[in-house]
Amino acid sequence: MAVLEVHKLTMRFGGITAVNNVDLTIHPGEIFSLIGPNGAGKTTVFNAITGIYEPTGGEIRFNNQPIVQPLTARTFVFALFVGITAGLLLMILAVNIEALWQTAIRDNFKGKDEPFDWGQAFADAGSHIAGRGDRAAAGFGIGLILGVAGTLASWRRARHAPDFIMRGGIARTFQNIRLFQSMTVLENVLVGMTRDLTAHPLLSALNLGSHQQQERDAERRAAEILAFVGLAGKHNELAKNLPYGDQRRLEIARALATRPQLLLLDEPAAGMNPSETAELMQLIRTIRDRGITVMLIEHHMNLVMGISDRVAVLNFGVKIAEGPPAEVCRNPKVIEAYLGQEEVS
Repeated sequence: MAVLEVHKLTMRFGGITAVNNVDLTIHPGEIFSLIGPNGAGKTTVFNAITGIYEPTGGEIRFNNQPIVQPLTARTFVFALFVGITAGLLLMILAVNIEALWQTAIRDNFKGKDEPFDWGQAFADAGSHIAGRGDRAAAGFGIGLILGVAGTLASWRRARHAPDFIMRGGIARTFQNIRLFQSMTVLENVLVGMTRDLTAHPLLSALNLGSHQQQERDAERRAAEILAFVGLAGKHNELAKNLPYGDQRRLEIARALATRPQLLLLDEPAAGMNPSETAELMQLIRTIRDRGITVMLIEHHMNLVMGISDRVAVLNFGVKIAEGPPAEVCRNPKVIEAYLGQEEVS
């Protein structure tokens, strides 16, 4: 079974089609590279897979399941609760809230020395609303519809959310480094472990109970990940003070902290010297050997050809080739995409 299946993925921005009917299949334990000239649509594909963009068309499946949050009975119940609450509020506004307050509360208040008659207050409020039945029904109906529709619209916007996809097992790095620059190296990795911290918010705020143990466990695991990517001993340095190559490694460490099955690397070797690139190649192989499938975008062809099991090539948003690296690099369409077509005089 494929880890990731992209079927006829299409992304349009206004009148521009950035990705057009792209099909990709990535198998477990594979290093899969997506290459192509600048502007070919590679990062757009990554953004669609990771929920930054919602595809205009097509389907993306991860472990044979759509990477969208399902519409559950719990969502409907919550939508109904919101709708009823909104309906009651609009109903009160529709029947004149000041008059309702006067009838139900002020007229039944006998003074501080006598208990307030809540039963009579509710009865008077009911009579006040019943006397304005049409307005009350209209207010409640409009509030119910707006509440339910608004909740379902919010669900639809969030069904392809990056955090939902991350929790499912897909992590990524970015073409432009997006670290928390004023946080330490260790803190950046801990950010990726937030879903592992399950203690009650009150215990977390007071730093009590199981929260302390979870934090110790998270810090120990973060230290292990930092050692794995070659950043041991740099836990307390600020991210912004790291050399460029180490910042790239820190982004990978933060992504690994989410426990991904599939790791997407967007130009991980950008800005690295040959020595750093060679070390990165070994790191990517080691990540794959630990059971994490890797998909990467890269312009560094020595890296792509040196570590990829399969390569797909995009040009102007269309897939023009796919296969083993040696086969792809000899493909005439790929050569033309990178070098252009010879002009016939």
